[in-house]
Amino acid sequence: MKIYPVILAGGSGTRLWPLSRAALPKQLLPLCSQFSMLQETLLRLSEWTELMPPLITCGNEHRFLVAEQLRAIGVTPLGILLEPEGKNTAPSVAAAAHFLLKEDKEALMLVLPADHVIADVQAFHLTVQRAAQAARMGALATFGIVPSGPETGYGYIRRGEAVESADGCFAVEKFVEKPDSSTAKIFVADPAYSWNSGMFLFLASCYLEELHTFRPAIAESCRKAFNDAYRDLDFCRLDEVFFAECPSESIDYAVMENTAHAVVVPAEIGWNDVGSWSALSQILDRDTNGNVLRGDVYTDSVTNSMIRAEGRFVAVVGVEDLIVVETKDAVLVVHKDQVQKVKKIVDDLRIKGRPEHLNHTKVFRPWGSYEGIDIGDRFQVKRITVNPGGKLSLQMHHHRAEHWVVVSGTARITCGEEEKFLTENQSTYIPIGIRHRLENPGKMPLHLIEIQSGGYLGEDDIVRFEDIYQRC
Repeated sequence: MKIYPVILAGGSGTRLWPLSRAALPKQLLPLCSQFSMLQETLLRLSEWTELMPPLITCGNEHRFLVAEQLRAIGVTPLGILLEPEGKNTAPSVAAAAHFLLKEDKEALMLVLPADHVIADVQAFHLTVQRAAQAARMGALATFGIVPSGPETGYGYIRRGEAVESADGCFAVEKFVEKPDSSTAKIFVADPAYSWNSGMFLFLASCYLEELHTFRPAIAESCRKAFNDAYRDLDFCRLDEVFFAECPSESIDYAVMENTAHAVVVPAEIGWNDVGSWSALSQILDRDTNGNVLRGDVYTDSVTNSMIRAEGRFVAVVGVEDLIVVETKDAVLVVHKDQVQKVKKIVDDLRIKGRPEHLNHTKVFRPWGSYEGIDIGDRFQVKRITVNPGGKLSLQMHHHRAEHWVVVSGTARITCGEEEKFLTENQSTYIPIGIRHRLENPGKMPLHLIEIQSGGYLGEDDIVRFEDIYQRC
């Protein structure tokens, strides 16, 4: 039986705001190294020859970023499965199970979130091999992290009797919700308890059988959504109507807490789910004062803090146990004991309709990116980067005109019936209501400045006539 990694790359990572945002969540950010967390997850699997190519699940809005990050590290996936909307992990894993069963009726699924850190890769491989013993016999295995302290932010698993036919595996006695501090201390003192990691290994067929038993509505919606899935470039899109009907629930609540076939494999693998700024600070290198410093930072009499500057100079004096994160449009200052409240900031921004929960000032597109530089009454200035071979849609605007100035590279520009090439320091004007297109025919990135003017400058003032990326 072959093992297929299934990487869950959905989610918004709100507890790591302002760096993590809905359009660019933590799994797609380089938080711990030069690679994103998704790339780190894939790289730790890449040299394990027993594994099959990975299957990635993600949201529609992140599909091009995910594909580009895989390409950048030379990983060719088995597929990229697109969820029309977030429905938590039980439906996501169900859709992946259907995908794998078309490839291999005996497929073993190694389900891994894309945003976890695993420091001891060799120990992780050995733990997976232990879990595979039980999974091949029909068990649904979960990985229980051996606790390093009385953590109140994780659920716990209490193990029961050892599984005789699978060394290192134990029957699950019960799952326990996140405890208070005093209860967590009791759990840590008892070797029967481990943290619930959210990682799993089981036969795809066994998971679907248990899901159908305990959550038939989820099982049926996912079956229909996959049966009516369709290809979109290199992606597999689940049917939007059937998936929208699917209840939203985690795999723990839907299946693992109900099945009689759950086993837990205790794991000491240097695991961290990077679920908050304080969790991230624990796994990064610190200076002699216990500080984690990133970017252009000055400190004086600062201890046990994390200071991260993304663009501007940040000076911090005379504090301890703080998290300070600077981005171009937001600054977070929070005590380490209060980091779980960061999610409330994101909720407030969303309720008020502010954009800081959704996008950074730099917004990525399949053809490259754009970044807001200035905005005022009836005008907006952006810096645009078009990757080699990148091509914006053939489009028009009802409410704005545009001026383009090439900073570097070569631009092929369509404006009405005219097509022309522009190079450094050359410019052009796009009137309101004229069909136009920008593309980069060269081998180097194209950089230009766009000045928009008009009565309405929103991104939704785009009428697309043709798009190689098949966006609406």
